[in-house]
Amino acid sequence: MARILVRALATLAITTLAAFAADNTLGTWKLNVDKSKYSLTPMPIKALVVVREASDDGVKVTTTGEQANGTAINTSYTTKYDGSAATVTGDSPLYDTISVERVDDNTLTDERKNTGGSYQATGRTVISANGTTMTVTIKGVNAEGKGFMNVLVFEKQ
Repeated sequence: MARILVRALATLAITTLAAFAADNTLGTWKLNVDKSKYSLTPMPIKALVVVREASDDGVKVTTTGEQANGTAINTSYTTKYDGSAATVTGDSPLYDTISVERVDDNTLTDERKNTGGSYQATGRTVISANGTTMTVTIKGVNAEGKGFMNVLVFEKQ
């Protein structure tokens, strides 16, 4: 009987730890434009801040900033890490849906689409071992139908 109880408690502890595993992508992240790379033209972003908050087995993401031409950036979405599509709202987002899956505590993958246009991309977000850098690599086809690959480097605030 004691052996069964010990096994049950051990299973419960492991399950609880898995359910509450750390999400190291959470926090406020500021784009380092100098370390980032944009494949098609000079970097079109002057400033960008991404706030990632825990939300029901997933994340709420709010992005604010300024494009190089002075246009404001303000988008947000809330998604679970199960690969289901979430709606992106805000001022002229490049894509209107995103689906995100969690690979591990430090890595996410995503698919971004504009349902009314040609923009389609996949992304991979990786948090550095020390937790201070977030690198987002995005590959796809932009609104003009041209292939691209961007590497955005963010620093934790």
